[in-house]
Amino acid sequence: MAAAAAQDPLSRVFSALADPTRRDLVARLCDGDTTLTELAEPYDVSLQAVSKHLRVLEDAGLVTRSRDAQRRPVHLEPEVFDLMTTWIERYRRRAEERYRRLDAVLAALPDDQQPDDQQPDDQQADERMPAQRIPDQPEGATS
Repeated sequence: MAAAAAQDPLSRVFSALADPTRRDLVARLCDGDTTLTELAEPYDVSLQAVSKHLRVLEDAGLVTRSRDAQRRPVHLEPEVFDLMTTWIERYRRRAEERYRRLDAVLAALPDDQQPDDQQPDDQQADERMPAQRIPDQPEGATS
């Protein structure tokens, strides 16, 4: 199962974006293509470390690198975000539908409908917990 998840494009994307540095790189690439050196400027890490982060993003399909004469600009691939958005939206719609059904059930309940045995939460909790017996202290014992 783990091997299958490693091949799953959506899992690779979410895994790549789990790191805050990589999320920041993606956010900065939203402004436009840039080079590795320009991307590395604000970080207190080596170019090699930023390059490794870019490699993870590249393997996930989030970025590509091209050659433009002497420059090798890094380009954000927006199609991958469509994949993520589709997956997220599917589950968001399901969650919203469940909340709409719950709202409908709650709205259908009369406002004055309460069970006769309804008590405050702390009193109910006291009744659910068995009384604890405090053992007798032997004579002469001090507390």
